Amino acid sequence: MVRRVIVEKYNPRWITQYEAEAERLRKLLSDNLLEIHHIGSTAIPGLSAKPIIDIMPVVRDILAVDLLQKTFEQAGYLYFGEYGIPGRRFLVRGTAEMRLAQVHIFGISSPDIKRHLAFRDYLRVHPEAAAEYSSLKTSLAEKFPLDIDAYIGGKSGFVKDLEAKALKWYRQNPQH
Repeated sequence: MVRRVIVEKYNPRWITQYEAEAERLRKLLSDNLLEIHHIGSTAIPGLSAKPIIDIMPVVRDILAVDLLQKTFEQAGYLYFGEYGIPGRRFLVRGTAEMRLAQVHIFGISSPDIKRHLAFRDYLRVHPEAAAEYSSLKTSLAEKFPLDIDAYIGGKSGFVKDLEAKALKWYRQNPQH
């Protein structure tokens, strides 16, 4: 199975898609849900992105999420468990070839929450960094249309550097 790497110009409909997905997740996670965030490139106005909505629910009890695996699957999600990141539960809605949404569930004490929010918020208030990232993503998608691993690898250094800047900025700007 080959997943095509498709990067599109920013689409304001991504906000509506996020809101619909978030509502679906609110119902499934119920009282365990504390907050829910639109993260990833589709959450940054003006940024080109793969048209997959990334969502980060934050829950009281991450282990309780595992008890909902069958419920998630009945609602159309593929349930992957931690999937390489300790303390996260990763779900995908859509098919292996065409993902519609990726869900990254974290417990309230996870440091990954701050990392995701810092990255998103930094790009929202630093349009020059967002434009550079957007350009990189577009050129990598053109260069590696059938190689998601090369696409991800091609942007990993940039993302790590940007993440470090974003975390520093986030700590210095607690009002966001």
